[in-house]
Amino acid sequence: MTAEVLPTARWQYCGEPDERRKAVLVQFSNGKLQNPGNMRFTLYHNNDSENPRKKNQRILAAETDRLSYTGNNFGTGALKCNTLCRHFVGILNKTSGQMEVYDAELFNMQPLFEDELVESIPSLESQTKSFREKIDSCIEAFGTTKQKRSLNSRRMNQVGSESLNLAVAKAAENIIDTKGVDALVSDAIQDDLQDISLYLPPCHEDATKPEDVYKFEDILTPAEYEALKIPSEAFRKVTSEEILKMIEDNSHCTFVIEALKALPLNEERRDHQARCIWFLDILLKFRTHKVIKRKSVLGPEVPHIITSKLLKQFTCLSYNNGSLQNLISNSMKVKITAYVIILALHISNFQIDLTVLQGDLKLNKKRMIEIAKAMRLRISKSTLPRADSMEEEHRLGTLSIPLPAAYSLEHQSKRRKVI
Repeated sequence: MTAEVLPTARWQYCGEPDERRKAVLVQFSNGKLQNPGNMRFTLYHNNDSENPRKKNQRILAAETDRLSYTGNNFGTGALKCNTLCRHFVGILNKTSGQMEVYDAELFNMQPLFEDELVESIPSLESQTKSFREKIDSCIEAFGTTKQKRSLNSRRMNQVGSESLNLAVAKAAENIIDTKGVDALVSDAIQDDLQDISLYLPPCHEDATKPEDVYKFEDILTPAEYEALKIPSEAFRKVTSEEILKMIEDNSHCTFVIEALKALPLNEERRDHQARCIWFLDILLKFRTHKVIKRKSVLGPEVPHIITSKLLKQFTCLSYNNGSLQNLISNSMKVKITAYVIILALHISNFQIDLTVLQGDLKLNKKRMIEIAKAMRLRISKSTLPRADSMEEEHRLGTLSIPLPAAYSLEHQSKRRKVI
């Protein structure tokens, strides 16, 4: 009796039949397939190829005349065997006797009913909810009475703020429709100009001399000027060595250093210049603060009458943590800048280097020019040499008679529109 010889075949592993796609094996959870030719299959895959967790996600849909089926390889409905073992599909070529083996994946097909389709809609909506909304849903279902009360209060506040925002937006639209965008821009520009002018010292437009446009008495009263004699004594007697030490220690700003270098030899004029420079230096240091917590913040050498002047003229009272404090707001910094410019004009014979003062005041060029023009200064350019043998362009501000026309920003806004 001869043994039966079984047919043999050579197999060849081919991996995946298509890029990112394994062969599909299906099993039906509700029975065996009776008529395979009546099935219509559709395979969907995730388009996110960058995410390693999503790029292999697939959904298989099948339709018959009676039922629809669906299966996937991710989520709660996925078969665990796909991760625990590997499946293969072999295709035998009878002519060559070679078996081509491909990677495969098993899908468990479950019937899909209309009720399940309707129930799946809320789950899709829940996926789009934020973390905050999901927490609120949990509080609604399982939260304590206190948590639910807090949730209702927060939602009421949110509705109130949304209503307010809608009302403000509608009012803004009505104003824009009534006045037009150009008129609103012009009003805003004029308001900005008026904000600057509110904090400028009195300007005497009918003056016949530059020193009478911004009178020195409007900056310092006789009593305040007299109080500067003792603290400014060090500036009046300053030596070249002390000025070099100031530069090395970076204890004073550039304008003060240059003004001290140019002190006149005449005793009376030197004393006057020293007092002005000292007060300008105090203003610059005072401007660097945001909140004045104590009156001695500038040092014990500042006379009481000067400290009171600074607090009264250049700060505004604010209430914080149950106490009043002196705040140097942005508008007050504009006011200090204007007074610094006027003092600098009186010190430098009514022509100042705005670029130097801009650096000392830590302002941008545009803001510095705006304030200078609002103070009726004529702006010019000058090229000055630097220490590295290069040249640098500076802006000079000059107070001269007759005064230029009052500065308006309208022409500047029109030029911007053209550009």
